[in-house]
Amino acid sequence: MKRVLSFLLCAAVVLLLVPACLADEEADGGSGDVVRVGDPLPPFLATMADGSQVSPATLAGRPAVLVFFHTECADCQRELPGLQRLYEAYGARAGFVCISREEGAADVAAYWQAHGLSLPYCACPDRSLYALFAEHTIPRVYVADAAGRVCSQFTERVDQARLQSVLDSLLLSVDVNTAH
Repeated sequence: MKRVLSFLLCAAVVLLLVPACLADEEADGGSGDVVRVGDPLPPFLATMADGSQVSPATLAGRPAVLVFFHTECADCQRELPGLQRLYEAYGARAGFVCISREEGAADVAAYWQAHGLSLPYCACPDRSLYALFAEHTIPRVYVADAAGRVCSQFTERVDQARLQSVLDSLLLSVDVNTAH
């Protein structure tokens, strides 16, 4: 009986978490992309937890990593620690911005504290910022070059080695351009 209850509890948790990641995925299996590789970052203004504001203009001049997430999304929970490690490794050389999809400040702050995250984040209680980039599916990670053009994108799974390689390449390009 105890095993059955444990199984049912686990199944219920999984059923509750999956919709947070795929909440409105289209039946046609469309990518859900609004912004694609090669596109400029759309105009946006994100108010971060510390009160600062981030926009494409504030990210200009260095690579940027924009992460869309929800703390109840199992895929997001899996990817955030790796993104945290990259944030710690690259520091201010790359602009990291995490933006919640339909999740308030208290929930995001509690998750960040409980999991030891220090990634800069914007708690967006609606889909207003997310909708500028995509229609469905999280986590989504967009990497933009110093000019604000999207050069890489990850959906659901982030290939950490590839993301690191992209950042290294972009940083090398920035270093070369600033040396002239």
